[in-house]
Amino acid sequence: MLKDVCLFFFFPQVATDKVTGKLTSTLSWVKNTVSQMASQVASPSASLHTTSSSTTVSTPVLSSAELSPDELELLAKLEEQNRLLETDSKSLRSVNGSRRNSGSSLVSSSSASSNLSHLEEDTWILWGRIVNEWEDVRKKKEKQVKELVRKGIPHHFRAIVWQLLCSAQNMPIKDQYSELLKMTSPCEKLIRRDIARTYPEHDFFKEKDSLGQEVLFNVMKAYSLVDREVGYCQGSAFIVGLLLMQMPEEEAFCVFVKLMQDYRLRELFKPSMAELGLCMYQFECMIQEQLPELYVHFQAQSFHTSMYASSWFLTIFLTSFPLSAATRIFDIFMSEGLEIVFRVGLALLQMNQAELMQLDMEGMLQHFQKVVPHQFDGGPDKLIQVAYQVKYNAKKMKKLEKEYTTIKTKEMEEQVEIKRLRTENRLLKQRIETLEKESASLADRLIQGQVTRAQEAEENYLIKRELATIKQQSDEAVTKLEHAENTVRELQQQQQRHKCSSRYSEDFVLRLEKELVQARLSEAESQCALKEMQDKVLEMEKKNSSFPDENNIARLQEELIAVKLREAEALVGLKELRQQVKDLEEHWQRHLVRTTGRWKETPKKNAVSELQDELMTVRLREAESQAELKEVKQRMMEMETQSQINSNHLRRAEQEISKLQGKVQHLSTQNKGLLAQLTESKRKQAEIECKNKEEVMAVRLREADSIAAVAELQQHIAELEIQKEEGKFQGQLNNSDSSQYIRELKDQIAELKHESTTGKRARCEKHGMNFTLFKSMADLCFKIFNLKSKEYIKLGIFDNLGHFKFSKGDEINNGGDNLAFANSGNHGR
Repeated sequence: MLKDVCLFFFFPQVATDKVTGKLTSTLSWVKNTVSQMASQVASPSASLHTTSSSTTVSTPVLSSAELSPDELELLAKLEEQNRLLETDSKSLRSVNGSRRNSGSSLVSSSSASSNLSHLEEDTWILWGRIVNEWEDVRKKKEKQVKELVRKGIPHHFRAIVWQLLCSAQNMPIKDQYSELLKMTSPCEKLIRRDIARTYPEHDFFKEKDSLGQEVLFNVMKAYSLVDREVGYCQGSAFIVGLLLMQMPEEEAFCVFVKLMQDYRLRELFKPSMAELGLCMYQFECMIQEQLPELYVHFQAQSFHTSMYASSWFLTIFLTSFPLSAATRIFDIFMSEGLEIVFRVGLALLQMNQAELMQLDMEGMLQHFQKVVPHQFDGGPDKLIQVAYQVKYNAKKMKKLEKEYTTIKTKEMEEQVEIKRLRTENRLLKQRIETLEKESASLADRLIQGQVTRAQEAEENYLIKRELATIKQQSDEAVTKLEHAENTVRELQQQQQRHKCSSRYSEDFVLRLEKELVQARLSEAESQCALKEMQDKVLEMEKKNSSFPDENNIARLQEELIAVKLREAEALVGLKELRQQVKDLEEHWQRHLVRTTGRWKETPKKNAVSELQDELMTVRLREAESQAELKEVKQRMMEMETQSQINSNHLRRAEQEISKLQGKVQHLSTQNKGLLAQLTESKRKQAEIECKNKEEVMAVRLREADSIAAVAELQQHIAELEIQKEEGKFQGQLNNSDSSQYIRELKDQIAELKHESTTGKRARCEKHGMNFTLFKSMADLCFKIFNLKSKEYIKLGIFDNLGHFKFSKGDEINNGGDNLAFANSGNHGR
């Protein structure tokens, strides 16, 4: 019988009389059953009999007046126990199952049939009427429905009432459910993993691969295919699980889709969870305003709102409270939305403020996880009562939402700016690293050049010392050569003096031999020194060839000219020296020719001639040494020139480094200026966009005025059509004396048209109207006037002054400048 009552409320489209009669009989049966149970408790000797088809009671029916006070008290206790059984979903499911599976158990039938008191009878009847007449009740008595929902929806009505509250009873997506189950979702592995964590202690879901887990998987998979942006989130499985406890999976799927779309849950479960951040911000502001001491304590302990309240919003307290209390809160959520979550959350904090003020962060977490869920095992009535005493201002919540949006927008802008600055910083760092590498390479080249210059200076110093030594040796050789020449002259003089004598002193010969030996030694030393200088000159040439070239062409040309001048001077000196050597050789050859015949006489004369020959050879070698010395000087000059060029290269490198540093500073300054210009251009662009929006709005307003004017003209045209139909029946009365008057009217109309084309354009532009639109409206009116003039003349609408009057008081003034339409006292151009 109880099943029949539920079917009545679930399917209100059954015939009203039939269902009403069935409900009346069912309620009377419930009353009789309760009375019989009370009499059975009072007289244990009463016996009950059951049949396979129905259950009847054999004891007589007792009224409440015939019961004693003890029996009435016992009956009241029994009704209280039945009420508790009604709120317990597990006991209710076991009672219903036992009724379906066995009709022979009288105790189960009796306990299931006695779970309604007189008050509950009225509640069931009231909810039955509400469900049956839902549309009218929702429109006319919305506040009363909300009050009833706050007191709790009866368990058997929850499924249909939830569907009615969210308007999910006739959704088109319900027909797609079976097709969605055949498809494959990318979230299937995640859903399978989390199903075992959803209501793990509930009988419907705790067994692996049970019916409950399978339907939960189906609903979550179907929604992940419908809304691919959200996909799957673990918190949503608890909401779907609660829906599946109350209704089949297709209806649960439709209700869940409605909740996600219309109750802000979709925004909560998006991957960005921006809506959850907004809820946390609003809830934290409510705590700061209404519980300032607790807010200060939370801040001192670094106990953020998201650490304890995020699950409240994501699961609507389904993971925080017992199922009975959470279901009551979910009833109100279906009726009023997320407001109940804010109210209940703040009520929880108010009721636990004293305990929370004395705990640290870990203690508060433990308190929310272990103590708070068991505070409402007896029922959430007190919590709901306190929740509706909390101050909740919807306007202030909208203001907080705008503030949060502004803060997030600024954060996003700051993040974009930070990202841009990081990119610029990275680019600048790369440029700085490049410049540092270039500067380091230039510094290395500079240091290497300085080292090379130091080495060259040292080598130059050594060469100069050696050159000074060679010069000294050359001077000594020149001195010796002069001394030898003096000796030769003396010898020649002696020879002239001693031409007649045939003897030379032995001392003189020995002295010549010694001088010859010394001359050969000095010649050998000068040759060694010359060879060493040549080797050093070759090394310097190799080093100079390894130096890099530079781009300063003008200075290089000047240096090249100076070098060529020096080289030319050296070549001229070398040519002169070679000419001297050549002259000496020719002189020597002539001397040999002259003295060939005379020196064959005596051995002493031969010895003297040999000495003279060697002396001449020494002179020749001296001349050659001087030539080679000049060549060495020339190479020294070239080395000095190359050293000067290298110093110029280093100086130019230093100048390039300083120029690059100046360019870096200039670029950084220019970059700052460009950033300032970019900011200013953005501001100007924003101002221009605002002006454009204002101009667009003004244009739209003018277009709306024009459209309204056209609509008024169309209305006048319709009225004229009606008057035309009325005038057809009276138009045959006055055909005479009308053609002349019509011609006059046409002349006046032509004048009005001319004035409209010349004078109205300025007025239209002055008033912001579209002249083309105005002209088309006027032409339309003139055409109507020309077509209908005969009928209006027949009707006698014209007066003696030449005015054309409409039947409703509208007038066209033919003699004036304006075409005026007056309708019920309102005039427009």
